[in-house]
Amino acid sequence: MSVSAPSGHDLYLFHEGTLYRSYLSMGAHIATDDSGLAGVRFSVWAPRARSVSVVGDFNGWDRAAHPLAKVSSGVWSGFVPGVGEGAVYKYAVESADGEWKMKADPYAFFAEVRPKSASIVYDLNGYRWKDGPYRSRKEREDHYERPMNIYEVHLGTWKTKPDGSPLTYEELAVELVDYAADMGYTHIELLPVAEHPYDRSWGYQATGFFAATSRFGTPKQFMAFVDRCHQRGLGVILDWVPGHFGKDDHGLRRFDGTPTFEPEDERLAEKLEWGTLAFDFGKPEVRSFLISNALFWMDYFHIDGLRVDAVASMLFLNFGKPEDRRVYNRYGGQENLEAIDFIKELNTVVFRHYPNALMMAEDSTAWPLVTAPVHDGGLGFNYKWNMGWMNDMLKYMEEDPIHRKYHHDRITFSFFYAFSENYVLPFSHDEVVHGKKSLLNKMPGDYWQKFANLRLLLAYMIAHPGKKLLFMGCELGMFSEWKDLEQVDWHLLDYPMHAATHGFVRALNAFYKKHPALWERDRSMEGFEWISPHDSDQSVVSFLRRGKDPEEELICVCNFTPVVRHDYRIGVPGPGTYRELFNTDDEAFGGSGVAAGGRCKAEPKPWHGREHSVSLTLPPLGAVVLKRSRSDSTTRKEQRP
Repeated sequence: MSVSAPSGHDLYLFHEGTLYRSYLSMGAHIATDDSGLAGVRFSVWAPRARSVSVVGDFNGWDRAAHPLAKVSSGVWSGFVPGVGEGAVYKYAVESADGEWKMKADPYAFFAEVRPKSASIVYDLNGYRWKDGPYRSRKEREDHYERPMNIYEVHLGTWKTKPDGSPLTYEELAVELVDYAADMGYTHIELLPVAEHPYDRSWGYQATGFFAATSRFGTPKQFMAFVDRCHQRGLGVILDWVPGHFGKDDHGLRRFDGTPTFEPEDERLAEKLEWGTLAFDFGKPEVRSFLISNALFWMDYFHIDGLRVDAVASMLFLNFGKPEDRRVYNRYGGQENLEAIDFIKELNTVVFRHYPNALMMAEDSTAWPLVTAPVHDGGLGFNYKWNMGWMNDMLKYMEEDPIHRKYHHDRITFSFFYAFSENYVLPFSHDEVVHGKKSLLNKMPGDYWQKFANLRLLLAYMIAHPGKKLLFMGCELGMFSEWKDLEQVDWHLLDYPMHAATHGFVRALNAFYKKHPALWERDRSMEGFEWISPHDSDQSVVSFLRRGKDPEEELICVCNFTPVVRHDYRIGVPGPGTYRELFNTDDEAFGGSGVAAGGRCKAEPKPWHGREHSVSLTLPPLGAVVLKRSRSDSTTRKEQRP
């Protein structure tokens, strides 16, 4: 790389907010000067600094040794000969009032392991990727019409070594990747991997947005982790946090001695709920920084998509704020107009470069058109977490089954809006931490009923339209909630019911992937039809799921009480034999072994507005899936005029 400072064109775009790969110009880059002398070019944005110098282990941390020159209205740059990969450095930033701060590089590609906080010169080039076949296949596929079953993981606590230390990227590339693939998941979603000093922030309070955390290894080892995911057929989604950043003194906070990345108005800057600072989306340099960061993870690490955290806190100026700290936009509203424009620009740019990327909004509001294209008036994401469905389902499942009939609308209401956005159904880390209890421990009843309820809940999620997400440990039926300093309770697999639950989730995942009716038409009412949503007295729902092939139609029936329902009749699409494909009450899953009927021949007895019906035995706290025999469907199809 040339030794020259960022070009005039790059600087113009950076200050305009459209330098979408600003990490190629900013930060620390190994380079050579005109005489062939090797070193590192450093460039940093500090618009109101009086002076900036680079300090590190190569100059005794002497801020007078290597001052940087101001090359634009805010960017400082300079070449330091003799410095190479692995050099440890910070920027010494002198504020306008003469105060000095030692700051980590906002664009650093690597950082010291906490509690140290300096940046490290690192060359991201040179990794030899082996995921070409996977990426070529994904470019041809329409992810809307493919199964998507996401395993959400916190790398630090998925599994630990005997001494309590976390696995490395290299170890996770074998153990975690093989585990997730063997369990039948399609994607792994990682809680934020951007560098962060505090373990228990889980990565949501970053200081190094361009640095894969050094807790688990080097950036190239993280590349190898993603590569191995792809080789095993797993997509990789990162939790990404453009809404706020940590207040750590070496980070972005008051970078040049004044609000730089954050808004000037302290009421806008402070995120009181999390103790963080918001980004100022109105500053073009911040937009260049953040949009470049989104592309960076896809460019260098082959990340398949981003789950954008806390979108609601970005959309609304007064999200989580008390009355005395509220502010309003120029029209008197609470919408953050600059953040809305940023989100639209972000998604537009990402899809321009990566048309098949996954851009998922974690949004708890009723904001319309979150997953509509920007040119159609939407925010431009292609998926949104369905927080309403998740909250309704968990509240419903926490009810004693005898009372569920009074809350039947909680399991049916979602279908009034299920196709208004492209949804992901999430049982995430946020639902099993901070006293909320584990999924299993939310379930009412005795020991057996808790597990039966959990199986029913997970099966209903799989049958419901929408892509799926489950946090690590939930597949074991953990009684304890997520302990964010300890590993998943793997020892539970030594206990029969937990082992059976683990096997159930594996079987359920395989069933989901095998049947296109459960995912091919997730976005359309054509993929779903009620048989009966009205049986609140018995807390039973029944519905059809359809894919493109009408012969692959599935019937799903869920009994949310611990009562065996004998001779339970449902209307079916037509004559023929219907066979049971999946039953959550299977003894192999820890169930009681009540079968729906094995093979049921439809009778010409009208029911639920249909000409034919079948009589079933519904298992207690169970879900069953039926399918009409293909021979019957084929015969009828051949006989049609």
